[in-house]
Amino acid sequence: MKRILTILAATALIACTACDKFLEEDPTDRIPSDEAYSTEGELYRNAVATLYLMVGGNANSQGLQGTGRGIYDLNTFTTDEAIMPTRGADWYDGGFWQDLFTHQWGTSNGAIDGTWDYLFQAIMKCNESLEHINAFLEQHTSNDNAAMWRAEVRGLRAMFYFYAMDLYGRVPVFTMSTPDVSDMKLQPRSTTFNFIRNELLDILPLLSHNRSNKHGEYYGRFTYPVADFLLAKLALNAEVYCQDNWTDAASRPNGKNIEWTIYGSKMNTWEAAVHFCNEITRHGYTLDDYFSQPFAVNNENSAENIFIIPMDKHLYTNLFIYLFRSRHYNHAAALGLNGENGSSATIEALNTFGYETDNVDPRFASTYYAGEVFDNDGNPVLLDDGTPLIYEPWKVSLDVSGKPWEKTAGARMKKYEIDPTATKDGNQSDNDIVLFRYADVLLMQAEALVRNGGNGDEPFNMVRDRANAEYRTATLSNILKERMLELSWEGWRRNDMIRFGTFTNSRTDRPQLPGEANGYTTVFPIPGKFLALTGDAQNPGY
Repeated sequence: MKRILTILAATALIACTACDKFLEEDPTDRIPSDEAYSTEGELYRNAVATLYLMVGGNANSQGLQGTGRGIYDLNTFTTDEAIMPTRGADWYDGGFWQDLFTHQWGTSNGAIDGTWDYLFQAIMKCNESLEHINAFLEQHTSNDNAAMWRAEVRGLRAMFYFYAMDLYGRVPVFTMSTPDVSDMKLQPRSTTFNFIRNELLDILPLLSHNRSNKHGEYYGRFTYPVADFLLAKLALNAEVYCQDNWTDAASRPNGKNIEWTIYGSKMNTWEAAVHFCNEITRHGYTLDDYFSQPFAVNNENSAENIFIIPMDKHLYTNLFIYLFRSRHYNHAAALGLNGENGSSATIEALNTFGYETDNVDPRFASTYYAGEVFDNDGNPVLLDDGTPLIYEPWKVSLDVSGKPWEKTAGARMKKYEIDPTATKDGNQSDNDIVLFRYADVLLMQAEALVRNGGNGDEPFNMVRDRANAEYRTATLSNILKERMLELSWEGWRRNDMIRFGTFTNSRTDRPQLPGEANGYTTVFPIPGKFLALTGDAQNPGY
């Protein structure tokens, strides 16, 4: 798989940039179609492996993680987890970061539109691949590999639909590569939820049971445990996703009344979430010995990583910019890399971690740079005036321009181990980007057990015990806090806060916006160019 992706990246068999117009895309191959899909090997390379080039990215709004102004930023800088302070001439960017933080992104936001374009380009490419696989199977009816690849591509498409549904609420659901306008009408969120759920349940028996995070044939691919993780997320968020009138938080359906049928067994959505978490455990996933191991430079041997974006500075063009844009310039230079002096922990995050208290969470030091920082040889990093660089976490705010701490305010991202041989200013390293991991599975299991009236203490405290944190009871309040402690900088905070009902009242430093009591900011606006094409109405509240 790694060799094939390298060949594909080098020969550019597929365009991976988001289009300026919905449904506009570059040709997906440079050889005739009758040759590109005529043999089993060509079918895999051109209809399956090419799709994985869209999981990561190297430009804004591309990829599930790693780049800027895309899925990760929309899910992170709109929450109580992270902030991009304006620092004089740095990081104002036309008010972009401030608007994310204050939930005033509006309906003409390039990042929101670009993310929509990326997701639906990926979905359309999956549809095109499925058409080629189906055509191949018509000629080779007993080809087991092609049948398994079809399930794999359906899984990828379901994953891209999951992110689209989570971000935008109402999305079009279509299964052809060249849909008519009538096929692209926005669907109720519950319709998309059921489509994704049915697709994943249907393909499970056909997926490989191999680990996706380890080098080998299935490295970076969509396998059975990856599908289980997505199904657990679907089940855990079912009260949100089945709520078509999602602007009224009081009208959520009760999770105990949302029914799943899994291999003939009936269960409610919380029981279903526990089931899928147990399936992942059954496949041998465990916690690594140390909190930092999943994010090491060579993390392909992690026991807990379930789905990753493969990174190799010599083979792939995928970027990971998050460390780069967080570190102070001098801090990055002292590590032999570069930095943009940006993203920081919020005051809310510092309080959750218990920073500078007697009960600071043990994971704080592995998650953030705070206070004085040092180079690779243990020497203090100096500012331009020769004084030590000292990050000042409590000084962070939305705009620190002109303040003495303009360049030093905020605890900075640390979670991934520094790759001293990283290229492109440190944006291309050998740490695989972690998308799904087992610690999240245990926290999902604990939450589902509690929401169903049971006891989630055991899986909850497995996570805390690994971090050497004291025992706590698995209440919903503690679980939401624990998800920040364990999963900061991993792109799940918006999803969590919406599920817990804290997203639209998370900004305590600004007046409440008109209509916000109805929770309209729990989804992003549909791009205007799409609405002009289909005649659909904008999401309520915009």
